[in-house]
Amino acid sequence: MDSKRYISVLVENHEGVLARISSLFCQRGFNIDSLTVSATNNENLSRITITTRGNEAEFNQIMRQTEKIHEFKGFFELEEKSSLLRELLLIKVQADESNRPALREIATIYKAKIIDLSSESMVFELTGEPDKIDGFLDILSKYNILEVCRTGVTAMQRGDVELIK
Repeated sequence: MDSKRYISVLVENHEGVLARISSLFCQRGFNIDSLTVSATNNENLSRITITTRGNEAEFNQIMRQTEKIHEFKGFFELEEKSSLLRELLLIKVQADESNRPALREIATIYKAKIIDLSSESMVFELTGEPDKIDGFLDILSKYNILEVCRTGVTAMQRGDVELIK
């Protein structure tokens, strides 16, 4: 059975390494649901957070292949229960005087920020777990959504576990 996996991969901060990692996933038939790249506390390393789906055998194969990439420094599978998973969502919704109060109430419930307001639209910013983002999008789907930008998951293990040494 395919399950959602969150993988944090540490790589040397070199040009082309992201392309090699994503190409490796593609060559093995893995779809990447989301991919984020970020700086770390070590300027020579970058963290790539990949959300994908696959069974255990496929997952082990792709990780063995990833370890062969020259710039590879380490990886960590992030379990939902023991990790902090966050996404950023920007969403523009058509808004006028008739639906603004309802949209403001939804934003308040989800703790979304209104970051832009015009006579014809509202833009919301929401940061949270993927399920929270999905729920907010589901509620707003009843309105006329003009534009959506979603970053993808970035994640970190809870507690004393240290990925970067």
